[in-house]
Amino acid sequence: MSFDRILPAGILALGLAVLGGYAISQSSTPADAAEDGPGPNLVIEVDGQAKGTIVIDLFPDVAPQHVAQVTALAEQGAYDGVVFHRVIDGFMAQTGDVQYGKKGGDTSMAGMGGSSMADIPAEFSSVPFDRGVLGMARSQDPNSANSQFFIMTAPAPHLDGQYTAFGRVVSGMEVVDAIKKGDGGNGEVTDPDVMVKVTVQP
Repeated sequence: MSFDRILPAGILALGLAVLGGYAISQSSTPADAAEDGPGPNLVIEVDGQAKGTIVIDLFPDVAPQHVAQVTALAEQGAYDGVVFHRVIDGFMAQTGDVQYGKKGGDTSMAGMGGSSMADIPAEFSSVPFDRGVLGMARSQDPNSANSQFFIMTAPAPHLDGQYTAFGRVVSGMEVVDAIKKGDGGNGEVTDPDVMVKVTVQP
């Protein structure tokens, strides 16, 4: 059975249409100056076209199971070497496929895999999908989130209440903006940037 962890194509098409007016003003949005909350923080070292560190304040009070899953995978080192396989300019950057997304291997199926951990149920909330928000990828089944996640580079209100938001970038949004964009119709990236190291800090 195939597990497609990417955002559904229909949602993406809608997203691209809705987001057109946001791209020109994204550098001055409040998310770029977001305050660091109680954490924990997910710290992502990026290399490739983009180089630098992204710090994401996780929201265990909003989505405890998602934070626990991603934290556990990061602590296992599962995210180290995983590529940003799908990046759409003016929308989002997606990564986290620990099964098929390791740099140096065959990443042709990146976006279709998960991890050795079980899928987790949706934890939808009122947190809006603004620029800088961290969301969990899933298939058409709302309860199919596993390891893949995406970082918003522009607001996408049509995702509100449809995907689980579980963190926000507090540092390194310029690194997110610089991540190599996809050249395919669905945002697939050739020679993608990579999460060299992913750690969790209190």
